[in-house]
Amino acid sequence: MNFLAHLWLAERTGTSLAGAVLGDVVRGADLSAYPPALALGIQLHRRVDATTDRHPALQPLRARFAPGRRRYAGIVLDLVTDHVLARDWRSLEAEPLTAFCARAGQAIADAAPWFLQAGGRRTSAGDFTRLLLSYRDPAGIDLALGRVASRLRQPALLLDAARDWQALMPALSPVVPGLLRDIEAQLQAVMPVATQA
Repeated sequence: MNFLAHLWLAERTGTSLAGAVLGDVVRGADLSAYPPALALGIQLHRRVDATTDRHPALQPLRARFAPGRRRYAGIVLDLVTDHVLARDWRSLEAEPLTAFCARAGQAIADAAPWFLQAGGRRTSAGDFTRLLLSYRDPAGIDLALGRVASRLRQPALLLDAARDWQALMPALSPVVPGLLRDIEAQLQAVMPVATQA
């Protein structure tokens, strides 16, 4: 899952929107420096990532990547899942996508000190909102893949793995609603455990 899916799941579980994104920035197991709501969001972000990586609904899609590209399948599928979610938002959520993204953008901007503490960077509410909304368009996914690739030692490998990402859409689109609902149910089931951790 990428930002939009993590935020949707945080909303559905009533947990921190900022924590759901901060989970991509914070390193290490010690979360004692963060307020409990953010720490829970970080924990749930990590659980979502682990669950998604192993989810049986995505295994056939992972298998479609050639052996040399398969290590990047998770990154590609995460971003394409956000594209499907943004494109089909109305089928999963009553709140308009623009309103949700604006609310999420503000939550991220308000948590800027925590992102900076974790070694991330400050972003404005407007910039983050535009980023989330860009996932509706294939060009936005291409830009996101380029940004992720630029942070890797061998960016060409990810870009090569992602070259035909739109070909994944017919198989991934019908899977996304059930995948999100399944992960939401799993998070709800562990919420008391995660809250006590």
